[in-house]
Amino acid sequence: MADILFAEDDAKIRAWVAYALEKDGHAVRAVADGGAALAAFAAQRPQLLILDVMMPVKSGYDVCTEIRKTDRALPILMLTAKGAENDKVLGLGLGADDYVTKPFGLRELRARVNALLRRTDAAAAEAVEPPDEARTAFAFGSHRVDEARRLLLAADGSSQDLSELEVGLLRFLAAHPDEVVARDALLNGLWGLSYTGTTRTLDTRVASLRKKLGADAVCIETLYGTGYRYRPPGAGGSRQ
Repeated sequence: MADILFAEDDAKIRAWVAYALEKDGHAVRAVADGGAALAAFAAQRPQLLILDVMMPVKSGYDVCTEIRKTDRALPILMLTAKGAENDKVLGLGLGADDYVTKPFGLRELRARVNALLRRTDAAAAEAVEPPDEARTAFAFGSHRVDEARRLLLAADGSSQDLSELEVGLLRFLAAHPDEVVARDALLNGLWGLSYTGTTRTLDTRVASLRKKLGADAVCIETLYGTGYRYRPPGAGGSRQ
């Protein structure tokens, strides 16, 4: 089980979630504001961080930004307000790995927590014998994706951090050029067959990636009501 740091200013939600996760066998350190979250992180690095967006002292965005300066591997799950699409995109852009929309059920939260921890365990197992760059980098549009370092590399030499989920999404699409990939196939491939959320999670992740890709955003074609298609540079077809 995992050491989880949970930052939430609502005392009832804080106690409710901490109790549920502790029943699952996790060790939970629950704090009431962003400043306390950074202090707790500095005292002992957790295996998973759950952040409410709106908190006193420092917001969830501030905490995520500070932590990502020194730790790109820590899985971060953010709690956002219902229907606040911009909050979700911003959080993912700052380095969060996933989000849960308030109000939420414990079943969904547990599924997201377990999915993040499974991906972290898998990444740690692969890191025992680091793969060479030739096998862990692939092209996406004019960019290259460095899987080992989780970086999006532009032709001008600049780079942007990617979450593990973002790397997985780009890899999945790049492996199926010019093919229509259904949303359900992407959700199951990235989150697992036990995923219980909605397709809006995937759509928000794609929106965040498009911002990072810049001009290459047109390589991800949306087929409304169906899914997505990766169009490599030079491929025909419309852009949506």
